Amino acid sequence: MTRTDLSRHINTMPRGKVLISGASIAGPALAFWLNRYGFTVTVVEKASALRGGGYPIDVRGTALEVVRRMGILPQLRDAHIDLRRLTFLDADGGKVASVNPHTVTGGVAGRDLEVPRGELTDALHTAVRDDVEFLFNDSIDTLDQSEHGVDVTFRGGSRRTFDMVFGADALHSRTRELLFGPEEQFHRYLGYCFAGFTMPNTFGLSHELMMWNTPGRAAALYAVGDNDDVHAFLNFAHPQPPYDAFRNPQAQRDLVAAVFADAGWEVPGMLAAMRDADDLFFDAVSQIRMPRWSKGRVALVGDAAYAPSFLTGQGSSLALVGAYMLAGSLADRNHTAGIAAYEHDIREFVTVNQDQVGEGDATLFPTTAQALEQRNDMLRSLSVMPSGEGRPAHSALTLPEFMPVT
Repeated sequence: MTRTDLSRHINTMPRGKVLISGASIAGPALAFWLNRYGFTVTVVEKASALRGGGYPIDVRGTALEVVRRMGILPQLRDAHIDLRRLTFLDADGGKVASVNPHTVTGGVAGRDLEVPRGELTDALHTAVRDDVEFLFNDSIDTLDQSEHGVDVTFRGGSRRTFDMVFGADALHSRTRELLFGPEEQFHRYLGYCFAGFTMPNTFGLSHELMMWNTPGRAAALYAVGDNDDVHAFLNFAHPQPPYDAFRNPQAQRDLVAAVFADAGWEVPGMLAAMRDADDLFFDAVSQIRMPRWSKGRVALVGDAAYAPSFLTGQGSSLALVGAYMLAGSLADRNHTAGIAAYEHDIREFVTVNQDQVGEGDATLFPTTAQALEQRNDMLRSLSVMPSGEGRPAHSALTLPEFMPVT
């Protein structure tokens, strides 16, 4: 169904006012579908503007059908990065193996997409910006539910009442905290931290990723095309989440620099570039695992509810599918029945994708010399194999056709 087809099925009967917190991926996608089911939608975003740029992200499996139904698939195909090679290096910078990216990621060549994050967020925002209200440079301060609605106080000082509120505000969700309490009770730390930033492409890289490893440490340079910049990535094992560093950029830089102080290859230059980077992003590698994603008239979607971690490559896809399922479940139901249906119908899909990360060492980031050698042996065998047919988890949900009541 194209966007033109969808416009013939827009529900013109007012369904109520909803607030969505977060304007990255899940938020605008949810706004798109709720608007088409007759809801009056407001999106609040703490940043002062739509975030552009960013590291490459994947759209795979079931999520491809979501963006097709939104009418933005051709635009995303035009933005597809077409990563051609992953090269893994040893401690001295020597080549271990060079493999087809899809054999590692579980993607399907010619079908699945990898796009710069900013291209996806821009496509989503453009698809909905004329139909919904966006409030930038603001955020939710308090929520007060009643049988009649949700009273919201914004950080900017204004107050408004909505019929429903949805948290699409990422891993460290303020909406989730207001609804369920501290993040720690739902945070499943996977044993790693990472720092990402851009730096000049002085390496001659094009459409490829190079990754250096020693036990418990990885450094990667990712060239999305023939650009002047590359995405730099430093990942390391850490016994506990470094909570003191999460809100302190200087502490983040100091921690990363200390961990990689004696590293070889191009890492010294990466550390120098990190010191000056104005786009540093630092976080723990973790998941959000919750027994429920809603309370009353407020529900969570995307990373706020079920962040799978970048180790799965499924964060964006889960956000897109979750937004579609939540909006569709509310198309012809009240908030109680609709939110309950959303939680029931997508739970298995979320779980099977989160479970792509097993217990213990992540395959690509081993923490012992023995595990690293086993991984390298695996990569050498993959280097002579064709790309696969994709992981079943990526397409484990068949999208229903939700039709709004007109």
